[in-house]
Amino acid sequence: MRNNITFALAVLGLVAGLVAAWIFGIERHAQPPAFPPVSNPYATAIYANGIVESDQPGGSNINIYPDVSGKVTVVLARAGQAVKAGDPLMTVDDSVQKATTEQLRLQAEAAQTLLQELVAQPRRETLAIAKSQVDLADANVKVARDQDDKRRASYAIDARSISKDVLDNADDALRQAVSSLGVAQRQYDLIKAGAWSFDVVNQRKQAEASQQAWKAAVALLQKYTLRAQADGVVLAVNTANGSYVSPQGAYNAYTQGQDPLIVMSAPQTTLAVRCYVDEILVSRLPAGDHIQAQMSIRGTDVKVPLEFVRVQPYVSPKIELSDQRQEKVDLRVLPVVFRFKMTSPTMAYPGQLVDVFIGPK
Repeated sequence: MRNNITFALAVLGLVAGLVAAWIFGIERHAQPPAFPPVSNPYATAIYANGIVESDQPGGSNINIYPDVSGKVTVVLARAGQAVKAGDPLMTVDDSVQKATTEQLRLQAEAAQTLLQELVAQPRRETLAIAKSQVDLADANVKVARDQDDKRRASYAIDARSISKDVLDNADDALRQAVSSLGVAQRQYDLIKAGAWSFDVVNQRKQAEASQQAWKAAVALLQKYTLRAQADGVVLAVNTANGSYVSPQGAYNAYTQGQDPLIVMSAPQTTLAVRCYVDEILVSRLPAGDHIQAQMSIRGTDVKVPLEFVRVQPYVSPKIELSDQRQEKVDLRVLPVVFRFKMTSPTMAYPGQLVDVFIGPK
């Protein structure tokens, strides 16, 4: 019995070995690639890493920062939205600045009103009062003169009829009345002449200063609404309602850095490709009028011819792609900018990494 079991196990082991040998002997073919690998389209070419960016005369994107600090009240823009120059993108709480602007407006109006008051002088009612004071002073002079004449006439007839003291008092009263008439006449002339020219000039300057302060407050109030500075497309919105923002941007809790509130690109009918040519290959770079290039979008078989735009004549560390401020190897590159037309809305996106081959014509 035991021999039969041993024989059966041996047979099963032999069969299992034959099956395993057959299975492992099957030839397995590799799956075809999802897309053809990147290849050099030119006889001689320089390979470079590139990044798709906004087609700008200078720079890559439009980074929008606020000129004021405060809490975001309304976010009007969304990522991917096409905007025109002057369109509002978001608003910051302007309650304090709005009250300050209104206060300065009222002060400017008060200063302008006071200037108009000085220019309009003399006031008719004030001039009438001054004229009445002159008439009253003139009447007082007439009364004092009559009293003095009567006392002098009585003294001339009989010196004992009136005392010398009474005669002197009448003479003094006449002189006082004449002086009061002169003061009233000068006061009337002063009021009739209107405001002093220096007072008018001073008040005009104060009114202009108040107007300028009001205009400055209005201009500052307008900065609480962030607007698009050019036609383009909103790439990213890095804040939300209720977030605190400042001229340094918005705090990013993930990177623990400050980001621009809104990142925009130019209209995306054309996009640019900024290529970074290794410094050891710069000497092989053709002249600008003899450059041709082709871009390959990673993960696809799309190949796009590029139009040469310019060379940024400044070799710098390759931190644009790696975003590493400190590297063990100081790799330096020369930026070369190309341009291509967008034939499809989903053809490429700013920030996308691409492979670029640069060759001579």
